[in-house]
This record gives sequence, C-alpha cells and structure tokens, in this order.
Amino acid sequence: MKIFNNKIALFGMAVLILFTVFAILAPFIAPYNPSEIIESDTLAPSIRHLFGTDDLGRDIFSRALYGARISLTVGFISVIIAVILGTILGAFSGYYGGLVDSIIMRFVDIMLAFPSIFLVLTIQVMLTPSIYNVMIVIGLTSWMGVARLVRGEFLKIRELSYVEAARAIGCSDLRIIFRHILPNALNPIIVATTLGMAGAILTESALSFLGLGVQPPTPSWGNMLMDAQAYLFDAPWMSIIPGFLIFITVLSLYFVGEGLRERVENP
Repeated sequence: MKIFNNKIALFGMAVLILFTVFAILAPFIAPYNPSEIIESDTLAPSIRHLFGTDDLGRDIFSRALYGARISLTVGFISVIIAVILGTILGAFSGYYGGLVDSIIMRFVDIMLAFPSIFLVLTIQVMLTPSIYNVMIVIGLTSWMGVARLVRGEFLKIRELSYVEAARAIGCSDLRIIFRHILPNALNPIIVATTLGMAGAILTESALSFLGLGVQPPTPSWGNMLMDAQAYLFDAPWMSIIPGFLIFITVLSLYFVGEGLRERVENP
C-alpha cells in the first residue's frame, strides 16, 4: 500500500499503536492506582513519580495511562456512532434523491447551522455528565459531515452500470445500498472516521476541561488539564503532559487521515 511509503502517516500509525498498547496494558504498566493519594513532599517528577504528582498527590504517569484509555475509547465509540448514523442517512439521501434527499439534507443544514461545541455544551448541561453521555452526545452531533460525504459518493455510484444490472435482476433497494454501493464508498468513509476521531478526542478534552465530560476521580486528559489550571507556573508539567498527549494523539490521527486521503485520491 502507498500509505506505507508515507513516512508522516507511518509515524502517526506508530504513535497511535503505541498509545493504544499503553492504554490496554495500563493496569499492568501503571505503578499506582490512578485515584490513589500518595504522600509526597513535592509535586515535581522523581524516581518514584516519573511525571510527578498532582495537587492531591496522585501519580500523573498512572493517570496519564488510564486517561489514554478514556480519551481513546470516547474518541473511538463516539466516531463510530457518528459514522453509522451519517452513513445510513447519507446512503438513503444519495440513493433515493428527490424528496428524501431534500428532507435529509435540510436537516443536515439545520444541524450544521449550530456551532457544534455550543450544541454539545447545551446538551451536556441538560444531562448528567458521564463518560457514556459524552460518547453519545459527541456521536449525535458530529455525523453531518459523514452524511454529506456518503451522499456524494452514492449520487456518483448509483448511476454506474453494475447498479443498473442489480436493479434489473430484481435486487431490493436495501441490498443494492448495503451490498453493492456501500462497499465501493468505504474509502472516503474510512478517511472521515480517522479525522472524526481526532475531533472527538478534542471535544471530549474540552468538555472534561470545563467539567462537563468525564467526571473525577476517573482520569482523562481533559480533566487532568482542568486540575492543572491553578499550577501553571508552580508545576507546569501537570498541564504540559496531558496537553502534549492530546496534541500528539490528534496530530497522529490527522497524519494517518492525510495518508489515507492521498491513498484514496491516488490509488
């Protein structure tokens, strides 16, 4: 595959694989329970605490490992929700056209008219903040781009000869949509999934930073940043470490997404 010739995309994949392995093995790698309060004379990094401790004496390295599990899980699950919803609506819109297309696309336009972060914040304020609500809310407010992308692919593919042949032999609409057209529209959907996961991780981090996402004592990179606000000058590593982890994860996802996009555009 050409993506393996793209060194930037390979770097992104390596980082994501590494972080995923660390997240899965967090119970075995983390030296402390992420919620355990440890007596310490200093917040600074030391041999016992590689990344130091937070204001409550919790080991930042352990919390960063467990935070990776939360942030990556929220990003993955929420983007899966968005992709499934966007793919179904975009597929029906592009395949049937006409009134169905108009109704679905006007609904997409209405959703896009609201700034996504404010829409997410509004819904989260009305709900009880939890990791499950975060995943659902992000998924239900970020499917519109996928729907428009899938619609465009279906508008193009539905006119091809093999689709006409499927209609001629009596295949049902659902069979044509999901068996004949959708598999040939997967490449751009995969790219959108990768880029959407980056956006979902950023949104989760923003919600947790504002106290509307994953709730303490469960660690996530976002609420670790929230806890570090008061120590930006006295203990800057408390904010630098989760901030860097968010940055490098999102950057790696964009690198992989760009590599996949180039692969799709230049097969």
